[in-house]
Amino acid sequence: MVRTEKTKIFVGYMAKKKLAPPPPIGKTVPPKSKTKKASVRSENEKPVILITNDDGVTAPGILNLVEAIKDLGKIVVVAPDRPQSGMGHAITIGQPLRLHKINAIDNVETWSCTGTPVDCVKLAVDKVLRRKPDICLSGINHGANHSINVIYSGTMSAAVEAAIESIPSVGFSLLDYRIDADFTGAKKYARIVVEKMLKLKLDKHTVLNVNIPAISVDLIKGLKVCRQAYAKYEEDFIERNDPTGRHYYWLTGEFVNFDKGKDTDVWALDHNFVSVVPVQFDLTNYVLKTKLEKLWK
Repeated sequence: MVRTEKTKIFVGYMAKKKLAPPPPIGKTVPPKSKTKKASVRSENEKPVILITNDDGVTAPGILNLVEAIKDLGKIVVVAPDRPQSGMGHAITIGQPLRLHKINAIDNVETWSCTGTPVDCVKLAVDKVLRRKPDICLSGINHGANHSINVIYSGTMSAAVEAAIESIPSVGFSLLDYRIDADFTGAKKYARIVVEKMLKLKLDKHTVLNVNIPAISVDLIKGLKVCRQAYAKYEEDFIERNDPTGRHYYWLTGEFVNFDKGKDTDVWALDHNFVSVVPVQFDLTNYVLKTKLEKLWK
């Protein structure tokens, strides 16, 4: 357990949806007036880089990401206090969220949050940062987030949430689930991507999904911008009994790629490229929309 320096307890952002707050604990303090946060840095100011993840604030992946880019700006880490893989775009409703400022990363402001990856981004923007960050980085995730995984991924949902908040963002994933994974290649290409993002005038809703193959850095062929493959897990639930005789189910599955295109993230990774897929939170099917507008008059 990491010793905390400071603890914040608060109702949370869902009060904006007119949910009733919990009863106050102890003395009631009048709310502070809220001023609009600046979103553009001054000419000589370092860029503010928000970092989060879904593997937990002390996971090797996030520590390696900080190490890779810590000299590129003012780094602030707000990440879950425990693994949150597969949480997707979940948010916490009906229970308090807690933030703890911790000494987990040398010379980097770091906050541990009891909520989901999306909660972390929301709280970072609303409660921790003095202005909106210039970019948000999520990861480096332990395991792939290519193809359909982007739907379930807490790593990518955090990045998408940042883009919803008008913060250009990127999610990084290394195709290695091991706790002792080699992040050398992931660190190199994460830095390359972040440097490119900071130099370009990006649309404020930019989201990139970056996956790095688990191979030696000298075997990686470079970056390849591509599309999301149509691939998914053929799932199976194994039924077992616990020691008391009660049934439970354990999700298993095999990853199957149905997409034979050579412009996909799965193809790029299979051929030793780092895949870069631009994604978006607008789920509208515009082709079908145009068709239905004509057919459903």
